Amino acid sequence: MAAVLHRTTARTARTARPRKAASLLGVALAALATVVWSGSFVTSRALHDSVPPIQHAFWRWVIALVAVAPFGARRAWRQRALIRRHGRYVLSASLLGVAVYNTLVNQAGLTTPAATMGMIMAASPVLMAAFERLGGVRLGARRTAGLLTACAGVVLLMGGGAGFGAGDLWMIAASCSFAAYSALLRRRPAELDGIAFLFTTFLVGTVLLLPVQAASLAVQGGFTPTPGTVLPLLYVGVASSAVAFFAWGRAITLIGATRSGIVYYLQPVCVAALSWALLGESTGGPQLLCMALILGGVMLGAGSRR
Repeated sequence: MAAVLHRTTARTARTARPRKAASLLGVALAALATVVWSGSFVTSRALHDSVPPIQHAFWRWVIALVAVAPFGARRAWRQRALIRRHGRYVLSASLLGVAVYNTLVNQAGLTTPAATMGMIMAASPVLMAAFERLGGVRLGARRTAGLLTACAGVVLLMGGGAGFGAGDLWMIAASCSFAAYSALLRRRPAELDGIAFLFTTFLVGTVLLLPVQAASLAVQGGFTPTPGTVLPLLYVGVASSAVAFFAWGRAITLIGATRSGIVYYLQPVCVAALSWALLGESTGGPQLLCMALILGGVMLGAGSRR
C-alpha cells in the first residue's frame, strides 16, 4: 500500500511540475504584453497631432505584417485550407483585434490623456468575464460584484471631475473590442498554428483597413515621415503588435483569459508612469480614485471561483 501511495505521489509531482512551469510562462508572457502595450498608449497620444488615427493603425499593421511574415507566411500557406474552413472565426478576430481595436485607441488618443486611456482599458478583464457569461459560463456573485464596481469607476471617470471627453467613449469601445478579441482567442482551433493565425489576422486586418486608409489620405492627406513619426510606428508595429499579440495569445492558451486579465491590472500603472515620464501628463485625485475603483473591481470580478 505504501509503495502504491509513493508511486501515485511521485506521478502527481511529475505532472504538477510542467503545469507550474506553463503557468509561470503564461504569467510572464501576459506581463510582457501588458508592459509593451502600455507604451503603445503613450505613442498613440504622442502621435495624435502628427499622424491621423487611421493611418497610424494602417502603417502599424503593415509593419507588423512585415515583421511576422518570415515566421508565419509559410505556415499560413501550408494551413490555407484550415484557415478557409475557419474563415468566419479568423475574420472576426481580425476585425476586433486588428482593424477595430487599435484604430479606436488611436482615435481616443486625439483628446484623451494616456493615463486615462490606461484606466479605462483596465476594465477589460471584467468585460472578458462578461463575454464568458454570454458564452454560457456562470460568473457568480463575486464576478458580478467586480463588474459593477469596475463599471462604477468608469462612470466616475466619465464625470466632470475626471474631465470626460469624446475620446473616453472611443476608449470604452476599444476596451469592449479588446475584451471580445481576447474571449475569441480561447476558441482558436487547436489545429491552427499560432504563428500562422497571427500572420493571417494581421493580413486580413490590414486589408480591412485599406478602404478607410484611402479615405483618410484623400480627406486628411498623408503625414511627413520623420524620426518622430517613424520610430513610434516601428515600436507599435514590431513590439506592440508582432511581439505583444503573440505573447498575449500564447498566455491565454497557457493560463486562460481570466488569469491573463489579472496580469493586465498592471497596465494602468505602467501607462500612468510612462505618460508622466515621457509626456509630462499628471495624475490627479479623481483619476486615482477611478483607478482604485476599476482595479478593485477587476481584481474582485476576475478572481477564480472554487
